[in-house]
Amino acid sequence: MTTQNDTNSFFDLHITGLGYLNRIREVTPKRGDTFLACDISALNGAADDVSYTRFDCRVSGREAESLVRRCQQASDMGKKVLIGFKLGDLWTDTFVYRSGKRQGETGVSLKARLLFISWIKIDGNMVHQAPRRDGDNQGQSEQPANSGYVGGDAGSFEAMKMH
Repeated sequence: MTTQNDTNSFFDLHITGLGYLNRIREVTPKRGDTFLACDISALNGAADDVSYTRFDCRVSGREAESLVRRCQQASDMGKKVLIGFKLGDLWTDTFVYRSGKRQGETGVSLKARLLFISWIKIDGNMVHQAPRRDGDNQGQSEQPANSGYVGGDAGSFEAMKMH
């Protein structure tokens, strides 16, 4: 006799790294609920020849959403918001450029869910450091010893809260 296992199994694919938080916005889809979204320009490659990979992210979870909202004012003011992050559920979306020199061409956007923010620097000042969680690897999501970024002066993170 065979018994059926009702437990769902799945495999996680997570991306960890550091990058600049940009374009924080509320998105209202045609169907479904409004959600918070942002872009992350993730750094990769050699420190003296950095490349960027852009991710268009849906912010998932209360903690991540709260932290991103607290960064919105700084981002809107043009301050450099650098984060350690974990993304999940990576997928691609194709689109057609509607204007500019690439008008009519097909483009590809990398989409993901922003799951976790391990640390935040605003204009080079550390404003958030998540407590270490059991099972976390100390990979790129943790603040690097030398990220190659040197920032200026910024107000405290608490002053950045939305009122």
